[in-house]
Amino acid sequence: MIGTFSTSVRTLSPLLSPLLRHYYRPPTTSLSNHKVFFSSPSKALRQFIQADRAFLQRIRSSGVSTINQSSLRYVSGTSSKMPPPIFPIPDERANTVAVGGDKNGSHEGEKTSPQTTSSDASASVHHQISPQSPAKTSPVVDGDKFDYDFVVIGGGSGGLAASKEASRLGAKVAVFDYVQPTPIGTKWGLGGTCVNVGCIPKKMMHQASLLGEAIEDAKSYGWELAGGGDKKHNWGAMVQSIQDFIHSLNWKYKVALRDVNVSYINSYAKLIDKNHIHAVNAKGKEVTVSAAKILIATGGRPKYPEIPGAKEYGITSDDIFSLQYPPGKTLCVGASYVSLECAGFLAGLGFDTTVMVRSILLRGFDQDMAERIGRAMEESHHVKFIRGAVPSKIEEIEPRQDGKAGRLRVTSTQNGKEIVEEYNTVLFAVGRDACTSTIGLEKAGVKVNPDSGKINAEYEQTNVPNIYAIGDVLDGRPELTPVAIQAGNKLARRLFAGSKVVYDYEMVPTTVFTPVEYGCIGLAEEVALKKYGKDNIEVYHGRYRPVTTRPIAGYGEEHCYAKLICNKLDDERVVGLHVLGPNAGEITQGFALGMRLGAKKRDFDDLTGIHPTDAENFVSLLITRSSGVDLSLPQCCG
Repeated sequence: MIGTFSTSVRTLSPLLSPLLRHYYRPPTTSLSNHKVFFSSPSKALRQFIQADRAFLQRIRSSGVSTINQSSLRYVSGTSSKMPPPIFPIPDERANTVAVGGDKNGSHEGEKTSPQTTSSDASASVHHQISPQSPAKTSPVVDGDKFDYDFVVIGGGSGGLAASKEASRLGAKVAVFDYVQPTPIGTKWGLGGTCVNVGCIPKKMMHQASLLGEAIEDAKSYGWELAGGGDKKHNWGAMVQSIQDFIHSLNWKYKVALRDVNVSYINSYAKLIDKNHIHAVNAKGKEVTVSAAKILIATGGRPKYPEIPGAKEYGITSDDIFSLQYPPGKTLCVGASYVSLECAGFLAGLGFDTTVMVRSILLRGFDQDMAERIGRAMEESHHVKFIRGAVPSKIEEIEPRQDGKAGRLRVTSTQNGKEIVEEYNTVLFAVGRDACTSTIGLEKAGVKVNPDSGKINAEYEQTNVPNIYAIGDVLDGRPELTPVAIQAGNKLARRLFAGSKVVYDYEMVPTTVFTPVEYGCIGLAEEVALKKYGKDNIEVYHGRYRPVTTRPIAGYGEEHCYAKLICNKLDDERVVGLHVLGPNAGEITQGFALGMRLGAKKRDFDDLTGIHPTDAENFVSLLITRSSGVDLSLPQCCG
């Protein structure tokens, strides 16, 4: 049954106007002299009413006889501006405390990677913009002047998060997203790098590799393969399962945008000035829209080296997860985490895998940990390394065909000498370029770093006041999905709800999913030594036996390692946590909260470990690097 009212709506307007602005995206109209229908289900309003029974009682007492499934839609009326919101925004705390920091809203520290930042003072989960901040925002938008209140260019995790949050807060929002195919024709759907060609498929292939190792370990526990045969991996079946899962996520993203009334436009968008966007879709259809505020969230794409044959015959991480044939003997060029992760799971799946390294592994990460990773991959996981080498050309011997990789001749230079080797697949992982050069930033006056192509921004606001940026396009910020999501959500709340909470880019945890996983948060050891001085840093470290994962097989005994980097000038505050071992990401995530809250070494010492777990090794680290004591394996149970 539908309840209708008109005469009493004047008395309800002060209640419903701010409610609708926060929990339902209406046109910029007043409720006065309108008919309002309560009709199909609305998740947002239902949640609000459940949270505030007093509000429901006030509606009933005002003469509305029926509320059917608690949803609102407009029917008619005249246009005028909505009043500013008066209800608190969910997820923002009234007791947020402003914490002093640099102009980017964070404490002083290295910002080259998530592992090279730290906070000296007690960390705060929320930071606020001071009243004097140049990043001025307003929850009120002039909806009569522009087609949209907020347009997001880029449909990755950060852009989608910001768009949905802005729409929930009452903004009229559109998202432009378009994937340019790779040189071999790979393309994908809505969701950006993480969902389609990054975190998600990478973790799934990593898991496939670990399952292969677990099959071998199972024999030690009495499991026998049927028929006594060897294990065999089906690349095509794995890829199909992963792609089916990804396609389901693409669909869910579209549905999620539709559910909060965000317009999704599958077209390549470019700025033509600071308020107008021109876009073209795959069929050549053009559209131009205007927006009061614009968010750049276009992310990045893998680089190709400028050598003959690179784009013609090589692939990148944009291609490997949907590759329609087993890659065969593979060369991974580069020492980035992408290169090492891909090499790790390919070797684990049974492929002959080599990593070509120009200089050091995992630049920007803790180098002690990076070398430990390299040794573990080489000694225990059958990955070969060619050090001090760079490729100079790639030639095709036999073309790739459906269901079968080709044959490639790779010529490289190593310490001044030429080396030649044949491979079936060459995967380049030599860095990423920000997708900023072809989206018209110069026409809107947005400044970028000429060396990196990345955008300079303060509190995600560019030099053009109504244009913002988040994610991998930001200069000097971590290129991590959760960072972009949180920054996007908080930006939307500042723009459309009057919040002052900004994202804190310090103490960001991350994990490299190599065969032996590496998790970290805070400073790399060499960065801590440089920042505080050798005499002021103490490193507590130790090897450990991963008793919860493959203990009988003796997995990782020579490689699993944990360390805490402590600042003696600050009562041994832990400024860096690093772990190499199974489930390192889960371990790091668990300790990240304590790190952000300013944990000290004695806090770890006072913590009771959960036995038997790998994480408990952090509560019993007694050996210091300065002592020179040998890191022998500890005994189980004391």
